[in-house]
Amino acid sequence: MEPSLKEVFMITGASWFIWFHLAKRLLDEGYNVIWFDNENDYYDVALKVDRRKILESYDNYRFYHWDLSNLDSIEFVFRNNQISKVINLAARAWIRHSFTDPLVYVESNVIGFSNLLYLSNKYKIKSYIYASSSSVYWNNKKQILSVEDSIDKPISLYAATKRSNELMAYSYSHSFWLQTIWLRLFTVYWPWWRPDMAIFKFADKIIHWEEIEVYNFWRMKRDFTYIDDIVEGIYKSINYSAQYDLFNLWNHQPVELEYLISLLEKNLGKKAKKKYLPLQPWDMLETNADIQYTKNVLWWEPRYAIEEWIENFCKWFCSYYNINH
Repeated sequence: MEPSLKEVFMITGASWFIWFHLAKRLLDEGYNVIWFDNENDYYDVALKVDRRKILESYDNYRFYHWDLSNLDSIEFVFRNNQISKVINLAARAWIRHSFTDPLVYVESNVIGFSNLLYLSNKYKIKSYIYASSSSVYWNNKKQILSVEDSIDKPISLYAATKRSNELMAYSYSHSFWLQTIWLRLFTVYWPWWRPDMAIFKFADKIIHWEEIEVYNFWRMKRDFTYIDDIVEGIYKSINYSAQYDLFNLWNHQPVELEYLISLLEKNLGKKAKKKYLPLQPWDMLETNADIQYTKNVLWWEPRYAIEEWIENFCKWFCSYYNINH
């Protein structure tokens, strides 16, 4: 059943690239959207502001520039808007940075998450949907990764915060009957994404003839997921009703890192300078997820191949940064 156009969705982190695309789809379809973002300087704020400017052309939106760790600020939003569903996609991301600034991850990913759970229950929100992460699997030696796997020994603080989110959400569902839907996402790509992500960094360095770092001497595979597939999965979860449930949203088509770099070289018209390095201690040789449960329950299946979206990304990248190649 489609959500009512009168419903108000609260999306946190809407200035980030995945959430921007989701907010834009909901606004295009006429839904009322409140988005909440502190637009921190974790990466280039101008990129976030440019995304937000696109959304500001819609009449059916409202934007709050506050931090989720401030309970009073968030409660003001709940109290003054008839929010029906919360789509919590805000988080401090990037595994590597969680080793150098751990307290920021606790404040954003744990305290902010807890505040939203508390207020969602207090204000009788119909459904609380949030983005977990594939990083919770990253101490798992088994392939293919499944929602049934044990994941209670995270190898990064970022993964630990996302696993704690899942446990807190489950306890709210069990104790207070708050409907929670968990979505484990992996390596989502498309125009407007984060500059700290590998493909963005690779493209930037290839264009500027700089050396790129290729870990585990390129012998790695990654399961990249196209943004339109992710948005479709989140959209379907909005329409799904369950006390609590967990879904993998992955492409289920892992590719070798060397092949990915070759696609960037082809579309940018330049050869990459590569520096081969050992595997990082928090990394995995391959990521590949079982998505059969997601297919069966949400009727969701990824549709896009890496060759198509790498081409689209390179076109956007060169256009946005005025690059001739």
